[in-house]
Order: sequence, then C-alpha cells, then structure tokens
Amino acid sequence: MVEQGLIKAAQAGDRDALITLLREIEHHVYKTAYYILNNEQDALDAAQEALIRIYTKIGSYEEKAQFKTWVQRIVTNVCIDKFRRSKPTVSIDEHEMVFEGRDNVEHDVMRAYTSEDVREAINQLPEHHRTVIVLRYIQDLSYNEIADCLDLPLNTVKSYLFRARQQLQSLLADYEKGGVTG
Repeated sequence: MVEQGLIKAAQAGDRDALITLLREIEHHVYKTAYYILNNEQDALDAAQEALIRIYTKIGSYEEKAQFKTWVQRIVTNVCIDKFRRSKPTVSIDEHEMVFEGRDNVEHDVMRAYTSEDVREAINQLPEHHRTVIVLRYIQDLSYNEIADCLDLPLNTVKSYLFRARQQLQSLLADYEKGGVTG
C-alpha cells in the first residue's frame, strides 16, 4: 500500500512526507467509510476525521501491525463511533449509470442493478457483520488483519464472516425473487 520509507519520514516529522502519505491513503479511507456508513456525506466526514487522527497519531504507529491494518482500524473505529452516534438514515441520492460502450448497454445495466442489489444487501447486515464484509471483500484484508483491526479473536472474525455470507446469500436470493421488503 505505502512504502515504509514514507511512513518513517512522516513519523520523523517530515511534513511533506506526511501530506504525501495522507494523499496516498485517502481514497482507501473514504472507500471503507462509504461502505460501512452507506452515505456519502457521512463517509466524507468520517474519512476526514480518520485522516486527522492518522495525522495526529502517526508517531504512535509501531511496525507490530501492517500500516494498512493500523489505518483500517482507525477508519473502522471512527465509522463505528459515527454509526452509534446517529440513527441509520436512508440515502435518497440519485445514482447515474455510466455506460462503457454502446455494444454492452444491456450488460452495463444488469451490472449496475446487481451492484446496487449487493450494496443494498450489505446495508441490511448488522453493523459488525457489515464491517467484516467491507474489510474482507472491499478492502481485501486477511482474516488476521481484520482481527487486528477490530481487536477481535480470529475465530470471532471467521464466525462473523460466515454468518454475514449466509445472510447475504439469503438476502440476494430474495432480491432475485423480486426484491426485499425491508
């Protein structure tokens, strides 16, 4: 994700290195926040808060954990705090479908609907299941990295992922039958 030299320079007080480091991780931070919170504005707020925490706490990062795991832990904790402080809201934003080419319009439409169905299903999961799904499949963290990030035992992470996948499978089967009435 990020080279160690950049991290060490940022920790040593190199302001330019720290800014470069934050720019390199900001997309990943936002992406995690968006998938956990499912709201663009909340995700932007959470990402900004997480980047500020990383900025102020870079000196406390130790190489015991991978840098990406440390970052994901901060982002996840910010999102969980934000999620607990506010009641879940439904986003009513319009989403534009961008088509790649005129030949595949039908394929593009179906992919957009499938993607939206998966997003809807993930949003219906309980907070702890949604979080492990996002970290595993969106951010591509290993089971051990997720356990470190969430400060959970490895078997709990495995259990959460197993149950979340079962729930997603059930929800997506309902979508194929004509949609879920939440």
